Parts: sequence; C-alpha cells; structure tokens
Amino acid sequence: MTLVAAPPEAPRGPSAATGSPSAPSPSSQVRVGYHRTTRWVFTAASLLGSFLLFLVQPMVARFLLPIAGGSASLWNTAMVFFQVTLLIGYVYAHFSTTHLGRRQPFSQIALVLVPLAVLPIAVPGEWELGSQTPVLWVLGILTVMVGLPFFVLSTSSPTLQRWFSLTDHPDAADPYFLYAAGNIGSAAALIGYPLLIERSLTLDQQATLWTAVYVMFALATLASAVLLFRRRAPAFPTPTGETSSPASPSWARRGRWILWAFVPSALMLGVTRHLSADVASFPLLWVLPLFLYLVTFIIVFGPRGDRSPDLARRIVVVGAALVAITMVRQLEQLVFVVGVHLVWFFCAALVSHHRLAADRPEPARLTEFYTLVSVGGALGGIFASLVAPVVFDSGLEYPIAIVLALVVVPGTTTTGGRRGLMVGAAIALGVLGAVLVYDQADTAGPIVMAIGALIAGLLLQRARIVAVVVGLGLAAAIAVPEPDVIHQDRSFFGVTRVIETGDRTTLVSGTTHHGFQLTDEALATVATAYYAPTGPIGQIMDALDDRDDVGIIGLGAGALASYGRPGDTYTFFEIDPIVIEVAGDPELFTFLSDSAARVEILQGDGRRGVEDAPGELDLLVVDAFSSDAIPTHLITREAIEMYFSRLADDGLVAVHISNRFFDLAPVLGRVADDLGIAAAQQLYAPTSPDEYALASRWVVLGPAHAVAAVTAGPWAEVPTDGPLWTDDYSNLLAVLDL
Repeated sequence: MTLVAAPPEAPRGPSAATGSPSAPSPSSQVRVGYHRTTRWVFTAASLLGSFLLFLVQPMVARFLLPIAGGSASLWNTAMVFFQVTLLIGYVYAHFSTTHLGRRQPFSQIALVLVPLAVLPIAVPGEWELGSQTPVLWVLGILTVMVGLPFFVLSTSSPTLQRWFSLTDHPDAADPYFLYAAGNIGSAAALIGYPLLIERSLTLDQQATLWTAVYVMFALATLASAVLLFRRRAPAFPTPTGETSSPASPSWARRGRWILWAFVPSALMLGVTRHLSADVASFPLLWVLPLFLYLVTFIIVFGPRGDRSPDLARRIVVVGAALVAITMVRQLEQLVFVVGVHLVWFFCAALVSHHRLAADRPEPARLTEFYTLVSVGGALGGIFASLVAPVVFDSGLEYPIAIVLALVVVPGTTTTGGRRGLMVGAAIALGVLGAVLVYDQADTAGPIVMAIGALIAGLLLQRARIVAVVVGLGLAAAIAVPEPDVIHQDRSFFGVTRVIETGDRTTLVSGTTHHGFQLTDEALATVATAYYAPTGPIGQIMDALDDRDDVGIIGLGAGALASYGRPGDTYTFFEIDPIVIEVAGDPELFTFLSDSAARVEILQGDGRRGVEDAPGELDLLVVDAFSSDAIPTHLITREAIEMYFSRLADDGLVAVHISNRFFDLAPVLGRVADDLGIAAAQQLYAPTSPDEYALASRWVVLGPAHAVAAVTAGPWAEVPTDGPLWTDDYSNLLAVLDL
C-alpha cells in the first residue's frame, strides 16, 4: 500500500463574520512552525544529499588520475558510471515508494546507514591499470570505491520529494522545488571542489570531509522520516480534487522525456571531452560543463522556470555556426574558445531541459518521471563515452549532439518583431566579427558555413534548417578524412592521425602536432620539430656523453630514438596502444626501426613504468601529452623524487613543457627547490625554417654540477615561486597563462 497525502489547507483570510483579520489560533501557529520546520529539514536533506552526490565525482576522478595516466577520457567514463548508478538508484526509489508502503521509510533509513561501514573513500591498493581495458578498469574500480554510497545517495532526491508530497505541507502538491534545491547543492559541490576544496585539502582530508558531511546527511534523512510520520496526510489531491491516481503518461510522452534528457547529457560529455582533451585534464574543466548542466535544472524547475527561454533559443540557433568554427579551426584564445562552447552548451541544455520541466507530470508520477529522465541521461553518457569511441575513429559524438540539440529546439522561434530582428542582427555581426578577429588563418570554409547558418537562423528562423547546415559542415570537416590524412584511429586516450604533406609526415593528437619525420631518405634519421639537434633536448643529448640508458615517457613518432648510438638502450613508456602501433609501423614512421640503439617500448602509464623498470637510467625525458592536455601526475613532487630514485648518481630529468595555455616552469622550479636539486630552462625558437625545428620549451633537473655541464649557452634559471604540486594537490589555475 502506498502512502498518500491530504490536500493542503486553504489559506486563512479575513473573517467572513466580522470583516476583520482573524487572530491566529495557537494551533495555527504550531501548524505554521511545523510547516516551516518540515520545509527546512527536507531542503537540508536534499541539499546535503546532492552536495555529496556531486562532490564525490570530481574527488574520486582526482583520486584515479595518477593511476589512469591522466587521460581526459577518465572523466567521461566515470560520468557514465555515475549516470548508470544514478539510474539504478532512481529505479529503486520508484519501486520502493510505490510497492513498500509504510515500510519504505524504514528500509530507506537502513539503506542510508549501510555506507557508514565502508567509509571513508579510498583507492583499493591492489587495483592497477596494467594492460586491462581502461574503460572496464575505470568502471570496476569505481564500483569498489564508491558504488555503494553513490547508489544510496542517488535514491535520496526522488525519495525525499515523494516523502514531502505525502505530508500535509501547503506545498506538498508541487514538491519539485526540492529538485531545484538539490541542484543548488550539486552546483555548490561542483564549483566549490576546484576553487576551494581541491586547492586547500589533500585527498585524504577530502575523503574525511566527505564522510563527515555524509553523517550529517544521514541525520537529516532520519529527521525527514520522522516528520513524514508526524505530518502525514490521509489523501493526496489530484488537480481536479479527486483522490484517484493520475492517468499513466503515453509512451510517446515518455519517449520525449528520454530524448530531452539524452541530448544535454550527450552534449555535456561531448564538450567536456573536446575541452579537456585539447586544454588540460583537470577538475575545473571537468566540472564546468556539469555545473552549467545543473544550473539549467535549477532554472527550469525554479519559481520562474515556466518562462520561455527565447534568448537561449536564439543563441542555440545562431551560435551553432560559431561553435562549429572553433572546432574546425585551431584557435589560440583559451578564454574565447572555452567561453563559446560553454555558453552555447548552457543555452542548448536550458532549451532542452525547459521542455522537460514544462511537461513534468503530477507528483504521484514523479519517481517514474525522474527514472525516465535518468534513462535519457544514462543513454547520452553511454553514447558519448562507450559507443562513440568504438564506432567512430574521430570525435564525431560531439557534432552529432550539437545537431540533435538543434533538432530539439522548437521548430519555429518567433522574431519578436523589430526588436527580435535587431537582436538577431547583433548576434550575426558578433559571430562574423569573431570569425574575422580570432581566426587569422584561411577562413573561407568556416565563413561560408557561418553565413549559411546565419541566413537560416535569422531569415528562416528554423532551428532544423540550421541543424542541416551546421551538421553538413561539421561532417565535412571532421567525419570526412582530410585528403592528406593517411592514417586515423582512436583509443581511450584520444584520436591519433598521421598526415602526409609535402616533405614530411606528421603525427597529430587531437588538434596538436606531436612531431614529424622528413620524407627525404637523407634526412629521415634527423630528429625534427621539438626534438631537433639545435633545440634544447638536442643540446642536452650532444653535451651528455654518458647516456647509455635513456628512458622516455611518451613515444610520439619516436623521434628521440634518432639520438640512439650503438650500445645504447632507449626505453619508451607509452600508455596509448594506438601511438605504439603508429610509431612502430615503418610505412608511417621509421625513427624506431632506423635507430642505432636497442629500442624497447613498454605499454602503460609512464610514471609507473619508470618506477617498475629494472636498472638505472642516465637520462629520463618526460614528454607525455594527450593533444595539448597535461598529465599533471607526471610532474608532482612525488613523481620527480621517484624519477631520481631510478637514475644514476649524475642522472638528469628533461621535461618538455611547451604548452599553449599553461606556464609549467614555476611548478618544476618549486619542486626542484623543495627537493634540493638544480633546474634550468630554455625557451627555444628556431632562427631559420630550414632547421626543420619547432619552437619548444624544456626544463632540465638534476644535481647542480650535472645540470651545469649540459646547459651552457641560452639556458636560464627557473622561477621557484610556483605552487608545490604533490599527488594530493595540484592547481592549474595558478599557472594559467592567457
């Protein structure tokens, strides 16, 4: 038997007999106090539960970064786990609230208490990535670490809302405000983690804090259950005043709920992968899309959520062209690129979630509603993180989600008369101006696509026409291989392409070039790009005679193997099997096969590979990037200290820190200062294009006399005023170089 509630009491007004305001009776004052207490207790429980639910996501991913190789795909895979677990929790909440009757609150309290036996959260010591499938490994370790507490927390939001709807509170007929309140807690956790918690607490301290807040949540849930029994009402009102259950929604309506939840979820993971793969894999860029995703729920389920987001619709329709341009052209302005994608994503999610909120059912159907919304979210995550990497050899899931978002926008947007036309024209000028100002390369193709989308958006005012225009443009730019691409493949760690143009074959990861080999046989054995003999690493190789055993974290095209001499051993540590396949294919690159040294390649995370490698190294080169993203765990204090434990007495560590967005030299300088070793840096720019070199920046670390021996000439001191990065603490915001 399911508990039901009575209709809320009608508000008291002026006395019909006297015409004057009636004095509140003691019983009404008590009732008002109960109502206020009930609202605050349920709100607190919702806030705490959602806060914990979303705080644990970046926290646990941060726990796993050093083990998973710093991959940007870690977060998206973790998101799939969280979405699926959330769905399981919603299904349980729906079942328990509709089938357990009066026993349900007791079973929920028992369920909430169980995770206390397995807290605090910690990484199981026996779990190593090794050669396992990364996706399965991430899903497995998350199940062990947080599966139980996350499942319990995922049941709390629909359960608390259903409990509240069964009380005699005046707002019981519309408990969806608790959903907005819970999303405020979620948003606070997401924005608070990178800006406050990660910057001030170690991982162990974060786990302790999470446990303490969980205890508070358990107490608030217990208090909510007590209020449910004390303020339970005997019958629940339908909109017509009857006590019968509302009609079951049609399957078409349920399908729309799933679609409207699917699109923002797929978009969120698409934009997260796009940004974190090409900028950096760290919590702030993980949580910003998720934070904006939750804010859209707060808006549409809030007190003014019924307002139609006309401006958001316009931005979605017209701004899609600008989003497409930033995807097909490599732009250097970090704030601009990130801003364009996040603003457009926010508006697209707002439009889709607005349609979802506007069609929400009666409270008696809310657990089913949330279950189907969770189904859509989980399907979006599965598509973007599990299906797409297997089906597509490029990042096509994000463009597909963009086109679907345009399809979800209501078919026709009103112009709003002359004012609407002026707003549209202003947006159009902004789009074209941004193209001309920020994209200095060949802009003919993107401008044509932009103009086509603008005409469709401003004159036709139909989002689906824009979807066709932008979809075709993105398909041509991303899905269809470039004429010069001779190989393309994708793994958990990113998209790898090999491009043959003119006199060179280039390795590209994401949007970043990772070196090239000259096709002229006479020059094919010469290291090029960031590894040229005239550059910093070439200078180190030339000055360091005693380098019989060299370790290199990050394989790339294998250019550093060209420095190998007879009798030398060059050991590469590479986590991406696709990169190993490409570099070892003599039809693509011959650096490895042409090397005079004995070359070994060990698959796995470089840091763990160096730690487990036998023997001592004379030189360790750290050159690991996924596109332009930084594996922060490779340059922490613990990492550098471990490297030197694997080096000979006078061994050196050379770190490649070229980056478009971050200045990592102060970080390494601070680590060197803390460890009591010397450091020098060089920002190199080739003086002639005939050198086949690219600008690069390197830092070399080691004993003072050993560093001095290899840094004669254009080397400089390294600043030591950066943050001290450790395995428990890293702050990329402090080294952001805009």
